[in-house]
Amino acid sequence: MDKNNIVNDEAELLTEIAISYYQQGVTQEEISKKFGLSRVKIGRLLKKARELGIVEITVKYHPVFSSQLEDKLKERFNIKRALLALDQPDEESQRALVANLVSSYLSQRLQNGMVVSVGQGRNVAAVANHLGVPPKKDCTFVCGIGGIHPKGDLQNADHICRKFAKKYGGHSESLYAPAYVPNKALRQELLNVSTIKDTFKRAQRADIALMGVGDMNEKSFMVDLGWFTQQEIVEARVNQGVIGDIAGYDFYDIKGKVTKTAMSERVIGLSIDDFRNIEEVIAIASESSKPLALLGALRTGSIDVLATSVSNALTILNLDQQV
Repeated sequence: MDKNNIVNDEAELLTEIAISYYQQGVTQEEISKKFGLSRVKIGRLLKKARELGIVEITVKYHPVFSSQLEDKLKERFNIKRALLALDQPDEESQRALVANLVSSYLSQRLQNGMVVSVGQGRNVAAVANHLGVPPKKDCTFVCGIGGIHPKGDLQNADHICRKFAKKYGGHSESLYAPAYVPNKALRQELLNVSTIKDTFKRAQRADIALMGVGDMNEKSFMVDLGWFTQQEIVEARVNQGVIGDIAGYDFYDIKGKVTKTAMSERVIGLSIDDFRNIEEVIAIASESSKPLALLGALRTGSIDVLATSVSNALTILNLDQQV
């Protein structure tokens, strides 16, 4: 018999059994009688249908489950809220769903006269892109980090601030300094310039802050921008135990302890200490590579609201018991 016919016949059998069991609700006992096969054989065929991709199982989390998961995160890390998005099949869909949760939460929290410090990056930018038509709020959106060159324009804090201000009918304030400088001395010199100093102080005294969390990946956005080298990232991770960064300024280990690296203090932006002094800091990270970095970030005590996926949340809680 032709091998192709055998393969096709098996695929048809697997499909028919899978439809009967998963879509029509027929029991394995009934299927075994229909096809003249044992229940054990039917079980094996259903497993094979899953392995071959004929059947794809997606778990939909009940709202009660997400609520219970949020309660555990709040209790474990002493945070105010956990905004948890259902798991999505790809990174862009996941980022969009997390951003939708943050945008909805932000619209509820904002009051006229509030100041919002805004960071950079894909996750923060996504929030501004998924606002829809929010209620008008006379708020000021101020850059919590300096500007980046055109290569990262859409993820630039200034660009994101302007989008927020336009959507809400508020105001935006630019931080007229580069995000990256080659050394600490130049950073301090620029922060002494009155225009930069005033805006930076306003960001430090914000009511709400939006920020992303980095995971020390040598292919990260900051490496792509040329701020840090792949070697610097790897050395900090391997030799110093650094697992993440907040706003590109401070780097920390798994315990949430800030660690000085060759990359430290080269970014004009808010520090972990600055975030600790802001009433409500919203950390946004949708990527599946971020749980370890998020665990360390939560342990710094600088985060009040976590926005991520259900899978990330579960992994964070499991990791917290192990490391």
